[in-house]
Amino acid sequence: MSDICDQADDVIEEALNRSLSQIPRYTGISATECVGCGELIPEGRRVAIPGVTLCTPCAEREALAKKGVRRL
Repeated sequence: MSDICDQADDVIEEALNRSLSQIPRYTGISATECVGCGELIPEGRRVAIPGVTLCTPCAEREALAKKGVRRL
């Protein structure tokens, strides 16, 4: 018989797994130019995020758009 602590642990573990599954996983070769604006993607970003296709400003705009922000 499980108690309330075991149930809470299960809920926390489910929430953590759901959150971790939503983190984008980049694989492959990074683009040298941003597909959004055409600017060069800095080498540090390409190394840090394998398979990246957007520069930092474009990635930030895309993240805000996914959250429903219409304007900056």
